[in-house]
Amino acid sequence: MDKNIIIAVVLAALVLVAAVQAVQLFNLRGKIASGQVAVQSSVGGTGGSSPALPSGLENLPSMVGGC
Repeated sequence: MDKNIIIAVVLAALVLVAAVQAVQLFNLRGKIASGQVAVQSSVGGTGGSSPALPSGLENLPSMVGGC
């Protein structure tokens, strides 16, 4: 198979994937704007508290010489 044909097929596949993702993004933005989908942020939603670490990781900074 010719090298140019392979490159053209891969490029066409990438353009097709990008087009599908653009349509999905457009539909999602429309749903968010109309209120059908709620947006929830996971950053800072817990009031600034950090999640509990497993017991094996609690003293990890001292084990590796960290601060």
